[in-house]
Amino acid sequence: MIHVCSLAALPATVAATGASHILTVMGKVDQVIRPASVLHENHLLISMDDINEPAEGFVAPSLDHVERALAFIRKWDRAAPLVIHCYAGISRSTASAFMAVCALNPARDELSIAKQIRAASPTAYPNRLIVQLADRALGRQGRMLRALDEIGPGNLMIEGRPFRVELE
Repeated sequence: MIHVCSLAALPATVAATGASHILTVMGKVDQVIRPASVLHENHLLISMDDINEPAEGFVAPSLDHVERALAFIRKWDRAAPLVIHCYAGISRSTASAFMAVCALNPARDELSIAKQIRAASPTAYPNRLIVQLADRALGRQGRMLRALDEIGPGNLMIEGRPFRVELE
């Protein structure tokens, strides 16, 4: 089970779900306090800004970021949930959850995953650059991007509500 949330909801989400692993994808990772119940080696912090193309003074998501996240996700033993969060729980985290489910269940249809994310979170607005890079890394031949286009943008909010995504 994968749970998605904002930075503010991280402690409560980890406590409520019994998560053993955390993937942090946000700009200022130094402000993240890892819940004590999660081992240091089970928390990956990737510093990137929520942008879709390079911009001066910002760190755009990169293939290196995606590959590091995928390696971490693939090492997760699935004995307890994984929490993926960004600052607001809307864009980078939802893109990373989409990528995670696609990586862990390669036979699952991209559109069904995207629709599940949309049904679970009307505010989900997956970062398009992360999805594009993940699509390429996973050999999904543009299907992840087409699935994003199909579900459309999420409702605009400042912070998303925590939600979960099924792997199967």
